[in-house]
Amino acid sequence: MFKKILIANRGEIACRVIKTARRMGIQTVAVYSEADRDALHVEMADEAVLIGPPAAAESYLVIEKIVEACRKTGAEAVHPGYGFLSEREAFPRALEAAGIVFIGPNPGAIAAMGDKIESKKAAAKAKVSTVPGYLGVIEDDKHAVRIADEIGYPVMIKASAGGGGKGMRIAHSKAEVAEGFNLAKAEAKASFGDDRVFVEKFIVDPRHIEIQVLGDKHGNVIYLGERECSIQRRNQKVIEEAPSPLLDEATRRKMGEQAVALAKAVNYDSAGTVEFVAGQDKSFYFLEMNTRLQVEHPVTELVTGTDLVEQMIRVAAGEKLAIAQKDVTLTGWAVESRLYAEDPFRNFLPSIGRLVKYRPPAEASHDGITIRNDTGVQEGGEISIHYDPMIAKLVTHAPSRAAAIEAQATALDSFYVDGIRHNIPFLSALMHHPRWREGRLSTGFIAEEFPKGFAVRVPEGEVARRIAAVGAAIDHVLGERKRQISGQLGGRVVQRERRRAVWLDRQEILLDIAREGDAIAIRFVDAEGKTGNAHLLQSAWKPGDPVWQGTIDGQFVAVQARPIPNGIRLAHQGVEVPVYVWTEAEATSARLMPVTTASDSGKKLLCPMPGLVVSIAVSEGQEVKAGETLAVVEAMKMQNVLRAEQDGTVKKIHASAGATLAVDALILEFS
Repeated sequence: MFKKILIANRGEIACRVIKTARRMGIQTVAVYSEADRDALHVEMADEAVLIGPPAAAESYLVIEKIVEACRKTGAEAVHPGYGFLSEREAFPRALEAAGIVFIGPNPGAIAAMGDKIESKKAAAKAKVSTVPGYLGVIEDDKHAVRIADEIGYPVMIKASAGGGGKGMRIAHSKAEVAEGFNLAKAEAKASFGDDRVFVEKFIVDPRHIEIQVLGDKHGNVIYLGERECSIQRRNQKVIEEAPSPLLDEATRRKMGEQAVALAKAVNYDSAGTVEFVAGQDKSFYFLEMNTRLQVEHPVTELVTGTDLVEQMIRVAAGEKLAIAQKDVTLTGWAVESRLYAEDPFRNFLPSIGRLVKYRPPAEASHDGITIRNDTGVQEGGEISIHYDPMIAKLVTHAPSRAAAIEAQATALDSFYVDGIRHNIPFLSALMHHPRWREGRLSTGFIAEEFPKGFAVRVPEGEVARRIAAVGAAIDHVLGERKRQISGQLGGRVVQRERRRAVWLDRQEILLDIAREGDAIAIRFVDAEGKTGNAHLLQSAWKPGDPVWQGTIDGQFVAVQARPIPNGIRLAHQGVEVPVYVWTEAEATSARLMPVTTASDSGKKLLCPMPGLVVSIAVSEGQEVKAGETLAVVEAMKMQNVLRAEQDGTVKKIHASAGATLAVDALILEFS
């Protein structure tokens, strides 16, 4: 077994590999760019080597620097993680030439399967069902349009060397093919250094299901069940689960055996994933093979009890697989949510900055429920513009799908992040979505269920009452604390009035509140002024705690709490709302206060995220129609097209291609 390995990656996956290596008694070496000098993976590793400037092309993607770091530290093997160099055939060949072991598949398997075009050719040769498409070299956007016309719309334009949703576009018309082709090529070039793309038929209402395979260097290959990855946004996976609610045992076996056959055809000898697009009728077609560890590997680990990183290391060291196909069993259900630094209320635009507070739910396993948080950040760290905006992967495992979803929903409500915008409100809303809970999934789920994007949700029904109750309880605890300050009113006990008007923004809920032993009793008041039955809230919450955790009538509840002037902002189940708790006298005055509205930005195009201006598509004096492209801004390796919201004439352009802009920086004005 290796004594020391180097992780040629950063962030969450680097930390994940370090944890397993540490448990196996293997020393670790981290590499880092100047932007990651204070990163968590650098802190966790036994040694760390600086490899260059922040740009990945000058640091994490430079093979020579990784090899030199191995020589400098004496690392015997390299784990590539995912992304960066993980699927570059040249990387394991360079390591082999330097006498260093690659913890991943052999270069031949990467060449055969890592390239998305070559993998489809290999799959077709192996008689694997594939999606109709064009796998040859596409000359230009006109050629792409001709191909799309022949295949039939909609089509998917996809980077040959791609992964993670980068360099991918779905097109429903000739115009979208032309634009999508150029954008996909640009993203592919920026992300992978390879601008080749291919075009294939896009299956309507498809599901994305993938099979985890594991092979060794002795010809053994097994599959470890499937993962459902259909909840996606912009072709980027958001929620994954294992197993899939679609598959039955017979279909699972067919997909698994087909994945194993394909892996054996290329002598696959590590952890890898064979991805399929599946119809709602359980039909399936080979999509691609990822010759690396997948981001979503934790859900497979939890349902199979297999540490995939450990297996990769053992296989790379020459060991035979210790488990056969008959030993693989799927136990319970696992759900994973990807937490991103992005603003769901502004069309999921990237958000960068410092993590002023980062308080994930505690990792634990009890009463059949497991909570796991794979992360590469810590409180006080920064989310950089240079890399993927992932904050963490929150994973829950339980005996059933319903229980795993419930555990995930509660864990998300307990996950507190401040300093940047993040997608926790969106993930929380998804966990409570009826269609998601029923398992009626497709890759179009988010686009179909949130056609206008994710907007601020108005608290309603039971959720509104729960937020009001917690807000009143927090206010009551704050009041009790104030009254304990010495010298207050000469020590006299003041009897507080029980009636409160709780405002969820401007929505008013009346209730009575009183302390009853260790609990706080809430009685809601109906329209006729009558009080209902008492609801008992019990919590150890104290001022300053970012999350109120406790029970309401014996049911566990978690609500995020952020102080604001005269109130507190509470977030629960995807609802985030300012809460104000008034006495009756205060409420009488508050009702007379005018409602203020946000000022209009006027006829301006503002940069919606910190990023690099790739291009300006218009000129001063030009008339534009609603929907026309105005500019393209790149952030975190994704190119975002900014379009005109209405007809107008460009008055003045304030930014040019190549400029780096802050959020809300002025790009251009309309007359």
